Amino acid sequence: MENKNTPKKKKSFFSLLLINTFGAGKKKLSVLEEEQMQGPVKTIIKNFTSNKLSMTGLILFLLIFAVVIIGPFFMKLDLSYTETSQQNVAPGLDLMKVPSSLEGKAADISVGPTYTIAVSDSGQLYMWGKTKVTNVLNLKYVPSDMGKIKRVSAGFDHILALNEEGKIFAWGSDRQKQCDIPDKVQQLTNIVDVIAGYQCSIVLTSDGHTYFFGNDSNNDYKNTHDYQGQIVKVAVTSDAVLGLTKDGKAVYLGKQANGYTRVPENMGKVVDIAATASTMAAVNSDGKVFVWGNLSERGEGKIPEFKSKVVGLSNGRYHYTGITEDGKVVAWGFDNFKQTQVPASVNSSKIVKVYTGYYQNYAITDTGKILTWGLKGYILGSDDLGRDILNRLINGGKMSMTIGAIAVVISTIIGVIIGGVSGFFGGRVDIILQRVVEIVSGLPFLPFAMILSALLGNSLSSNQRIYLMMIILGLLQWPSLSRLVRAQVLSEREKEFVTAAKAVGVKQFSIVFKHILPNVISVIIVTATLDFATCMLTEATLSYLGFGVPAPQPTWGNMLYNSNNSIVIQNYWWRWVFTSIVLGICVICINLTGDGLRDAIDPKSQER
Repeated sequence: MENKNTPKKKKSFFSLLLINTFGAGKKKLSVLEEEQMQGPVKTIIKNFTSNKLSMTGLILFLLIFAVVIIGPFFMKLDLSYTETSQQNVAPGLDLMKVPSSLEGKAADISVGPTYTIAVSDSGQLYMWGKTKVTNVLNLKYVPSDMGKIKRVSAGFDHILALNEEGKIFAWGSDRQKQCDIPDKVQQLTNIVDVIAGYQCSIVLTSDGHTYFFGNDSNNDYKNTHDYQGQIVKVAVTSDAVLGLTKDGKAVYLGKQANGYTRVPENMGKVVDIAATASTMAAVNSDGKVFVWGNLSERGEGKIPEFKSKVVGLSNGRYHYTGITEDGKVVAWGFDNFKQTQVPASVNSSKIVKVYTGYYQNYAITDTGKILTWGLKGYILGSDDLGRDILNRLINGGKMSMTIGAIAVVISTIIGVIIGGVSGFFGGRVDIILQRVVEIVSGLPFLPFAMILSALLGNSLSSNQRIYLMMIILGLLQWPSLSRLVRAQVLSEREKEFVTAAKAVGVKQFSIVFKHILPNVISVIIVTATLDFATCMLTEATLSYLGFGVPAPQPTWGNMLYNSNNSIVIQNYWWRWVFTSIVLGICVICINLTGDGLRDAIDPKSQER
């Protein structure tokens, strides 16, 4: 039987190491045993994790870093993308937020660039989306006493409405007289349809006549076309007009020969027409679809195979939707906002009508329910070229952090080499290197970087300017680190382990970089961490001043530079607020992390 008074055998160092590393054994270590195993790295980690402010900063920075590194794999950046119809859209996902009071009683829906207007079966007008992009599209600017509305049409920046008495109303932008209804049109009593296009308006009467007013220089239309009195439907591109005659022919209503005039022959009897911004389409009585015009890579001309007969067409900005005889919906064309990806809920219902425009789609079921798909909006808004700010913020963050990281690597390598050599060898080597440090330190950083970027940047490509930015920041940022490394090396070189290394014949460069520098690595890590934030701010400053990474490649700096305008600052706050917040949080978090590392590595610094 074991004697309880027998002293327990002291655990060996390797036994304690095994327990601490792999968790072998369930017995908790005593204070003395834990202190015996406490190494410098573990001490640093313990000190750092006990600093709540620094840990918060590190976690926030790692979250931002993960988003900007992983995000671009899911949010692809197209540097050539611009869309004038989506300029300066405010943040929000309400472009297809249909009012609940409209459900089950929608009589007509028309889609504009960032807003939708609809009319109920009782003639009441509804509007939703970003109607304040142009203030005149706000409901408070709608003409009063319009009576019961039966037809509405949303243009690029103006709206047309037709009441049950055949009287038309127009409001919105009138810079091209697209809202200035001619007297002869106002006197008509047989208007059956109104069409609002890009800076133009068209009226269709029951006897097949069309009337055009607005920008006739940008839109190819002939008032005296040969088909007056025969038209039953009109469709408009961004610069041309297509008509459907009573006898089932798709006809061009312009006066110039262009891609639109090449109307396909032998289409048979056409039952419906539609037009995107640059193409025209028709479907015949057999359900066959034809597309012509200025075909591009957006895919309007890539007509898919249909399982059943198409009986109607509708169009968006660069895509078409069709409805089949069995109440299903098909779509094709440009799919940047998933506007051609018809949801399963749509095709599992009986669809009786589809309304399409720009990037939104509305399908009405046989029960009156409204189903939607396409562009809901922009979480952080869009910029002056219609680009998604969230997309550019994530991709720009990746670029800003990459530039900052590579610049820090360059400056750290230069600073460590010059500081280590200068501090260890001393004498003339130290004097010469320190004069070089003083020369570089004496250069006015921002002016010098701006001059160098201006002199070399104009002859370089976009990618070359990015590399130039990294090199400039790296070459001008190292003097402070070299001085710190030199001071630490001067202290370390007098210690016994250096003397012992010299005594056994270790080469001097090996002593500097293999024996001394590992002992001053803490200073290097802390300084490099703080320099990372400095490089990011410097890149942002240079880009903000117009001397950094050129557009369209986004960085946080040039995103702020593009917002450097009093009109933008006052009216389009989302273009600079989100970028400023993310950049500020990121830099503050890096600085908090660096301060926490310094305190964890050198606890005495907290007593100073």
